Amino acid sequence: MLGRALWYRQVDRYPETAHRLLSLGIVVAATIILYYQLYVPGAVAPQILAHYHMSFRFYVDITVVLNAIGAFTSVLAGLADRWGRANLVAYGLGVTGLLTLFVMPHAPNEWTFAVAYSAVGFVEGIILVATPALVRDFSPQLGRASAMGFWTLGPVVGSLVVAEVASHTLSHLVAWQDQLTICGIVGVVVFLVALLGLRELSPNLRDQLMVSMRDRELVEAKAKGIDVEGALRRPWRQVLRADIVLSAMAISLLLLIYYTAVGFNPVYFETIFRFSPSQANGLGDWWWLANAIALVVVGVVSDRLRVRKPFMIVGGAGAVAMTIVYLSKTTEPRTGYYTLAWTVAALAVFLGIAFAPWMASFTETVEKRNPALTAHGLAIWGWVIRATVAVSVFILPYVVSSTTTLVQYGAAVKAAEASVQTAPPVTVPYAAAPQPLLTVVETHAALFAKLASYPSAKAIPPSVLGSAVKAVGVPALLEAQKYAAPLGVLAAHGVAVAGAAAVTPSEWQHWWWVCVGGEILFIPLVLFMTGRWSPRLAKRDEEEHDLQVQQELARLEARRSAPAAAP
Repeated sequence: MLGRALWYRQVDRYPETAHRLLSLGIVVAATIILYYQLYVPGAVAPQILAHYHMSFRFYVDITVVLNAIGAFTSVLAGLADRWGRANLVAYGLGVTGLLTLFVMPHAPNEWTFAVAYSAVGFVEGIILVATPALVRDFSPQLGRASAMGFWTLGPVVGSLVVAEVASHTLSHLVAWQDQLTICGIVGVVVFLVALLGLRELSPNLRDQLMVSMRDRELVEAKAKGIDVEGALRRPWRQVLRADIVLSAMAISLLLLIYYTAVGFNPVYFETIFRFSPSQANGLGDWWWLANAIALVVVGVVSDRLRVRKPFMIVGGAGAVAMTIVYLSKTTEPRTGYYTLAWTVAALAVFLGIAFAPWMASFTETVEKRNPALTAHGLAIWGWVIRATVAVSVFILPYVVSSTTTLVQYGAAVKAAEASVQTAPPVTVPYAAAPQPLLTVVETHAALFAKLASYPSAKAIPPSVLGSAVKAVGVPALLEAQKYAAPLGVLAAHGVAVAGAAAVTPSEWQHWWWVCVGGEILFIPLVLFMTGRWSPRLAKRDEEEHDLQVQQELARLEARRSAPAAAP
């Protein structure tokens, strides 16, 4: 009996508002924790790279594989139209919770970590499709943008939780594994909530179009005669249409900058602007909080006005403008923290303005083809967006190639410079006043690199030592010997890091221009989606639909009472 209760989750009547909101709340909570688990490695990416001696290229390749796997499991999740959605979500959360809590933080090497993280991506691709399908099932079209705004809080609040927890704990919970352990514990708790509380509509109910709650009686009446198997016949042929595929491409291009931010914002802010890990994740707080507020507010307004496309156009155009402002700061490494904070917040607001109405419009575009194939339509979106992210992340290191040097050696060089700067000024033959040791070393970089190549001071040949004394003097050499370790780091990597730091800002700027191109293409592609531009015409459509519902209910009632009236 318990086993049946934990597997059979369907309800055969359209739920009351309180039950419907509870189900939507569980779906949102499940989505938040899933993306918390997916994004948490990005918050400590520099520390993970250092721990495993992992190259930036290898880390990027993990992300590419993860998104490629997610793309194909998104297609697999199209089966949610036949198998249901709730079990995929609930048990998927159990798998990701255990991986995050027990496997990833204790991975003995980079390959074990990569496999475990890719497994999280496997499940994420399925839940990426199943959760918005559940939201669509429980939200009529006139409340769809609001509901999708709350669903989109999943990825956004997941990112916000990552940034918030990291920015407040990294300063005293130094080990990066602690971030995954916290995430895993929360994940197991949410899994138990979903296991016990998540339900879904029966196929007969969810396979119908529902414009408003006023349609509830008609939907339940028609459910008894729905041919579920007929509605699901040849599903991919029904949904592989230009309006569905092109609109999926549109949002994938718009969100290039979002997925770059999710995976690489800490790396970007730490290497370009020299912020600490806590500060870099703190900037994420601004991004995700602004985005979350915009998603909910715009979703409500879009439902009130009954239109989607005007919001998508405004959001897309605003994102273009703010991304250009954002990329202009890349070559200004002295840009202040709050200048960047307000810039990313404004960019995030415009992305939110575009995305919540897009999600509503996309499900409505799929419903126009066949309401029974919502998960198949969302599977196309999931595949396209994951494939786009995989390709873009694969290309990213070739555009910002110098980032590898900064990620691998930048922190060590910065620490070495700080250590050497504590040395007292030294007397040198060529200057009247004592000079900082770091200045002396940088002025004679080749000389100190040569000295550092010997295993010890005693191994330096007299001729080389004599030349060094003549060039910089005995006090400088004695002081340099005290700082042999940091000077060795500077000799080995200082020049490479300085060269990378000089070119990395312009390389990142090139990538942000690629994101601008994606945002520009988003605007014409959304024109293929369903929906009115005018609130007045949209209201007229709603009134006509209400009239049709009343007429159909009257016909059904007349058909039911006809046999009873016969003699």
